[in-house]
Amino acid sequence: MDAASASTHRPDVVVIVSAFNEADRIAATVTALRDAFARDGEEVRIVVADDHSTDTTAHVVLEAGAELVRAPRNLGKGGATTLAAREVLPLVLEPDPPVVVLCDGDLADTAVQLPRLVQAVRAGECDLAVAAFSRRVGGGFGVAVGYARAAIRRLCGLELTAPISGQRAMRGEVLPAVVPFAPRFGMEIGMTVDATRAGFRVGEVELDLTHRATGRTLKGFLHRGRQLKDFVLVELSRR
Repeated sequence: MDAASASTHRPDVVVIVSAFNEADRIAATVTALRDAFARDGEEVRIVVADDHSTDTTAHVVLEAGAELVRAPRNLGKGGATTLAAREVLPLVLEPDPPVVVLCDGDLADTAVQLPRLVQAVRAGECDLAVAAFSRRVGGGFGVAVGYARAAIRRLCGLELTAPISGQRAMRGEVLPAVVPFAPRFGMEIGMTVDATRAGFRVGEVELDLTHRATGRTLKGFLHRGRQLKDFVLVELSRR
């Protein structure tokens, strides 16, 4: 595991960025995050969870000035992001912990929208804020998302429009209740259920975000098939 030197200042916000082979977009994501929080006067610590990318993602992350936590092998999103989350857990166990933001590495410039999630948490609207994309880009026929929505409803009675959105902000106290994250693509469902069962309030905030969406191609359907398998497994693990 490699990591750049952490800031000596106590951050107001910690951002954990999940990435796998995002060399072409991760620098823009990191820059947008840093600039957006700086405009709000926030001290931000950005940690990228690299799921053992086979491209130059790790190099680009360090060049962009973010911390790097690199998985020793491909663990899937939940496993790699858990490694990064454990690096910042000591911060959230202290009094007055920072807000923790989770996001995907492919947001690029639209990552400037994420401070609105932090604002929702700080305003007391919820303990865990989930970004709902205001525009749908790509995707299939909605089977995987529909299953995720129903699984969350069955497990904890919560209705979400964006059950697998990876763009989230939470009070620092929430992080220990949801780590370790569920494996692979089950991460967001598991996090939502675990937070709700622990008594935290989950809410959604609509944001104008874009990401690298998969379409109705063979590659896209295979990706959603893997997602669906992980969704079933995480539901079974939490029954």
